[in-house]
Amino acid sequence: MSHIDIHHPHSKSPSQARKAVEDVARKLAERFEMSYEWQGDTLNFNRSGVEGHIALLPKALHVTARLGFLLSVMKGPIESEIRRVLDEKFD
Repeated sequence: MSHIDIHHPHSKSPSQARKAVEDVARKLAERFEMSYEWQGDTLNFNRSGVEGHIALLPKALHVTARLGFLLSVMKGPIESEIRRVLDEKFD
């Protein structure tokens, strides 16, 4: 099993950050049949082969994910795409 662990700084207000994370989660849910739910300030997401969390911190996001065996071979491209989206939405 592979792990992704990303800390990404941001300057958004808590409500702006939550809305941006929600927008990304909604798109991923539609595109990849992923389910997600909020638990406090943490968005939990999963689908077959991946399970993770996005924690909203005051000035940063903390993204963690566990990739199953089949997706672990694509860890590099998956992590790069997460970083690209974070740069786009939280820059």
